Amino acid sequence: MHLIELKRQNKLIIGTKQSSRTINDSKAKTLFVAKDCEQHVIRSIVEAAKERGVQIVYVESMKKLGEACGIDVGAATAVILK
Repeated sequence: MHLIELKRQNKLIIGTKQSSRTINDSKAKTLFVAKDCEQHVIRSIVEAAKERGVQIVYVESMKKLGEACGIDVGAATAVILK
């Protein structure tokens, strides 16, 4: 999945808390992670995604991920629902 397609998704969750909750509830299809965010913030989310077989896509920066999600601020993570 390309970053450009992210904005067109109807089933999009943005942010670390919501992403974590979605992954733990086994409702996530794809996790997008910004490479420039603090590792301690996303470590548990990435581990949970790997354990549950969720596809992980790394994005160049929080700013680009936020823009792709259609928001005016950076985002550390975003999830597309199943």
